[in-house]
Amino acid sequence: MSSQEYVKYLTQRFVKYMETPKEQRVKKPKEAFMYRWFGMLPFAIGMFIRRKKK
Repeated sequence: MSSQEYVKYLTQRFVKYMETPKEQRVKKPKEAFMYRWFGMLPFAIGMFIRRKKK
């Protein structure tokens, strides 16, 4: 990829970013560490433990 193509690509990305409404540009909050790395397993174990305590 030549530098000219790269500049063109970056310009297109920037223009597309600026044309989107600010509400859509807001970043989504990240998931909790345990869910991001281990999926639903911690949630399922937590539910099982809470059910057993009752």
